[in-house]
Amino acid sequence: MREDMNRKIAARVTEELKKRNMEGLYCETAGEAVKAVLDLIEPEALVSWGGSATLKETGLLERLKETGHNLLEYPEEEKRTIGSPVFSQVAGCDYFLMGTNAITLKGELVNIDGASNRLSSLLHGPKHVIIIAGMNKIVKNVEDGIHRIQTSVCPYIADQSNRKTPCAVTGICSDCQSPDCMCCNIVITRRSRYTGRVRVILVGETLGI
Repeated sequence: MREDMNRKIAARVTEELKKRNMEGLYCETAGEAVKAVLDLIEPEALVSWGGSATLKETGLLERLKETGHNLLEYPEEEKRTIGSPVFSQVAGCDYFLMGTNAITLKGELVNIDGASNRLSSLLHGPKHVIIIAGMNKIVKNVEDGIHRIQTSVCPYIADQSNRKTPCAVTGICSDCQSPDCMCCNIVITRRSRYTGRVRVILVGETLGI
């Protein structure tokens, strides 16, 4: 029953993504999603990625290493560094892989970030962006997406990464101005200007935070 509902919702979101010049694909399992990504990426392509629990859970990065793809890893210590030499390399890569914090039923991508190296690559730079998201990331609208991120995602990540933010202590967003603030940029992707650049793979499983 749940599988049937996932397919129906995914079909609706996929159609909405198409209206926004983004491609959508539904896979029943994470394994199918990994295969779909491997089929999309040419062996010689330069591939990078943004921090994502979803990518880790699918095992996609390990499979790319096993298949000998040309991977460009963004060192953790450089993600918060302005002017990092890796940044310009990532901006010029062929494929950028990432998750998304939320997707609305209208096909809008909702993301919140601190350093925002992940979001910068979503917005401009890499030739192709492939987003993998579990069906748990589907929300009714942008407001619900922001609420989900600020009440479930950011407090959890802040706590796990020992960030000194109010939400790490209380579990509740307080619209803080902390130096460790995780909500520096709230980005709503309502359309892709470049045809074929952004692909969203929805997975009929719970993935990520």
